Amino acid sequence: MKLYNLKDHNEQVSFAQAVKQGLGSQQGLFFPLELPEFELTDIDAMLEMDFVSRSSKILSAYIGDEIPPHQLAERVKAAFAFPAPVKAVSEDIACLELFHGPTLAFKDFGGRFMAQMLAYVSGSDDQITILTATSGDTGAAVAHAFYGMKNVRVVILYPQGKISPLQEKLFCTLGGNIETIAIDGDFDACQSLVKKAFDDRELKQAIGLNSANSINVSRLLAQICYYFEAVAQLPQEKRNQLVVSVPSGNFGDLTAGLLAKSLGLPIKRFIAATNANDTVPRFLDNGEWQPNLTVSTLSNAMDVSQPNNWPRVEELFRRKTWRLTDLAYGAVSDETTRAAMRELAEIGYISEPHAAIAWRLLRDQLHEGEYGLFLGTAHPAKFRENVEEILQQTLPLPPELAERAELPLLSHQMQAYFAALRAFLLK
Repeated sequence: MKLYNLKDHNEQVSFAQAVKQGLGSQQGLFFPLELPEFELTDIDAMLEMDFVSRSSKILSAYIGDEIPPHQLAERVKAAFAFPAPVKAVSEDIACLELFHGPTLAFKDFGGRFMAQMLAYVSGSDDQITILTATSGDTGAAVAHAFYGMKNVRVVILYPQGKISPLQEKLFCTLGGNIETIAIDGDFDACQSLVKKAFDDRELKQAIGLNSANSINVSRLLAQICYYFEAVAQLPQEKRNQLVVSVPSGNFGDLTAGLLAKSLGLPIKRFIAATNANDTVPRFLDNGEWQPNLTVSTLSNAMDVSQPNNWPRVEELFRRKTWRLTDLAYGAVSDETTRAAMRELAEIGYISEPHAAIAWRLLRDQLHEGEYGLFLGTAHPAKFRENVEEILQQTLPLPPELAERAELPLLSHQMQAYFAALRAFLLK
């Protein structure tokens, strides 16, 4: 598999290099040189397979002969060791629940697959430092995926006071090879620090720097697989008129869904669902890319004004000669998010803010005869304080959260200065 740097098309790397390197020169994202496509008969046959077998076939289409099929299947089985069920919410809408993994969020799929791939492509004596920024769920998924892994140091930056207390507990109580830093700033400030680190060639070489954000192509490819898993669970008559609404912050999840469509998965259209940080909806509306300052919202994992994966979305539309005007979109206020959560509860489905935004836009934009699917990206209990206050009911804590809720935080605190981060990484 060859991938090219979106900022320098002459920089082409193997899958293994892309996994180890994370970003290309000039902070460029890697993108597949070949865009594989399955025949309709292949798609039908794949939808009859089990999750792991189908996912191995999808990933092989991109990775090629770099990893032998039996080895890849073993790694996929280890990574995807939990279900992604589709739960009916109403007659014409269902939720793809992606929060049944160890950290109760969709990031478990990408984080665990990346850990498996990095272990496979790295030498046993290579020292690796994983540096990543999180707006909530990435941190936990990456921390748990790499926890205790030999020769791997994980450093996670997150915006202090801007993620939920239980999200913080999930990854800031591990210790060991997992180091967490609460940054005085927003997610974009954390992301900027990560990018500066990757621009520092001397630092990269000194500590074997890598990223586990959705900028790492292994995470992105893993996320394609659960779109196929969703369609496989739908009756045949609902597959042909499928509309998928994706809660979007950094836009990795939407990119993966679009890649699934590019492979031949029958998805009629996508809805890019955001909160008040609406850079992409405004761009799709007026053609002008004008990021505002990031604002804090109920759906904190989507509090991103400069989504990293958007260049991949544009590149895919360009390569496939699709029209960006066909991508549906919408931005939802906190007030409407609260109302959506209450409406969902009234029809018997308890949701957290991110999924509620995706549901609200899907419900409003679904046409007669279509079937809607929205992504449930995190367990409601990860946002327990907000969910309980909005719905006026008590949520039981799942064991994954209950066992960490009372543990002390082990985080460092830091101003958003690169010099301070650089010194920390070199220590």
